[in-house]
Amino acid sequence: MHEAVIVSTARTPVGTAIKGSLLDVDAFELATLVVGEAVRRAGIDPAVVDDVVLGEALYGGGDIARYAAIEAGLVNAPGVAHNRHCASGMAAIQTAAASIMTGMDRVVIAGGTNSSSTSPRSRRRKPGTDDVEDWYSPTHRNTPEAPNYDMSVTVGWNAAVATGLTREDLDAWALRSHQRAVAGIDAGAFKEEIVPVEVTRRDGTAFSFDTDEHPRRDTSMERLARLKVLHPEIEGFSITAGNASGSNDGAGAVVLTSREFAEANGLEPLAVIRAWASVGVPPAETGLAPVKAIPKVLDRAGLSIQDIALWEINEAFASVPAAACQLLGIDDEIVNYLGSGCSLGHPIAMTGARQVISLTHELRRRGGGKAVSAMCAGGGIASAMVIEVPAA
Repeated sequence: MHEAVIVSTARTPVGTAIKGSLLDVDAFELATLVVGEAVRRAGIDPAVVDDVVLGEALYGGGDIARYAAIEAGLVNAPGVAHNRHCASGMAAIQTAAASIMTGMDRVVIAGGTNSSSTSPRSRRRKPGTDDVEDWYSPTHRNTPEAPNYDMSVTVGWNAAVATGLTREDLDAWALRSHQRAVAGIDAGAFKEEIVPVEVTRRDGTAFSFDTDEHPRRDTSMERLARLKVLHPEIEGFSITAGNASGSNDGAGAVVLTSREFAEANGLEPLAVIRAWASVGVPPAETGLAPVKAIPKVLDRAGLSIQDIALWEINEAFASVPAAACQLLGIDDEIVNYLGSGCSLGHPIAMTGARQVISLTHELRRRGGGKAVSAMCAGGGIASAMVIEVPAA
């Protein structure tokens, strides 16, 4: 078995969907930008890239990874698109790492791309009638306890109820997420990760978009408390737009190689992929799924919770990481150190890749260590990955 190492990273800033800076930049353009920049930052010949693996969600029909490969000048890299819903970007990195570890490939670009602003909305004939309805492919059958188009119930609310988390608990988690993300932006923590997107507005003016725009500097417990719950008809419902992730746009990619290739070509490994694991649970337990994926990945890596220096457990809803910390005994002070979905946003297919990228750079600033990136995904899925930055 070979070691799979990350030798470069690139991500766009995260934009707020529909009203943000990436409104008119689609997932294909975002993917092309980060794939090309990841290759440039690695300093490798595009001809040596064996494949491009990209997560995508809600686009469907084509092969967005092949599109980005061609546009980025990697014509010889075939490209494959992955869809594991929210964990798609992480699944892409897992697939790339597996190919390298088994010796099938030496250099693979992996990540994810998402444009909630431009993703298509399908229409179909409603079965049993001649009526036409708006539709996109669900991940699980619709049920009262797990609506397939309403994750505020299926993920956020169910996780909060199962662990006794209150509205105040969730708002406090979300507030800290925003505070940490803003502090990270102000400290320049994301500068190394980000490749600016050159955007032309509809009026013809242009600007360079280079900073995550979803975190709110002005949020507070008072502001969060004033937000209406998403389902006032459900007694005690605690999920609001404030303690849930945003709808967002963005893309991220890493270049993965074998350690032998990196050493032979003078490339510095930024991080090593140590292990990964995914699980399935009943859809109504989606928000608790990371509680099963995390022990599984730690077991595969031969590690314990105490061995992990940093965590990011995606805030699809604040209840997801809060529940995982409570049930697994994880110190929440080292979870989502630079924010997560509530603050940075959740561009669905990008987020898994963004988490791995951010953890890599934060571990390097700290002089090394191990980190876990984990997240739930629609339909009762969770995925987790262990990365390591050797001590300097």
